[in-house]
Amino acid sequence: MTVHGASQKDTTARLVLIGVIGLAVTATLYFVGRAIVKTSSYSSVGLFGQTGTGVLSLKSLLATIALGLAIVQVLLGLWMYRKLPIVAQPPKRIGITHRIIGGLAFVATLPVAIHCAIAYGVQVSDPRLLVHSAAGCFFYGAFATKVLLVQTKKLPGWTLPVAGGIIAVLLLVLWYTSALYYYNGYSVPI
Repeated sequence: MTVHGASQKDTTARLVLIGVIGLAVTATLYFVGRAIVKTSSYSSVGLFGQTGTGVLSLKSLLATIALGLAIVQVLLGLWMYRKLPIVAQPPKRIGITHRIIGGLAFVATLPVAIHCAIAYGVQVSDPRLLVHSAAGCFFYGAFATKVLLVQTKKLPGWTLPVAGGIIAVLLLVLWYTSALYYYNGYSVPI
């Protein structure tokens, strides 16, 4: 059986290699994050001139923007794959729009992730922190995976939508365990 001219064995090998690279990114972030020794309180690590609760407010805003852009990404992806029944055929520029919005969402996550890494590292002492830390590591591993998938030819058509969906779900989990936690008075609604 072939997928756009590639043998099933070649396709499987490509998918496995890309998956291993994504997991390597995830593991690297996890182990580096665990090795970070907190030498100061989170409130002393600033972000764009903000400190203390100002950082938490800014990070929550950036995470909410990233989540909003991710929702747009999912809708654009569904439109590109013609899975929105009430919407007309997508214009040719939808692909570039999808990439730009995705890039903006990714850029919005970077200051948040960098601050989290510097101020907190990967924490596993509390269920919320464990889920948040793991989701953050997996998010960037999944993003690396999707970038590699986009650049790889002759893969099954389901790979990009699945990778994009995983990224969107991870971003939702990150937002739920951080920004919503902050907006909800330091409590995760269940």
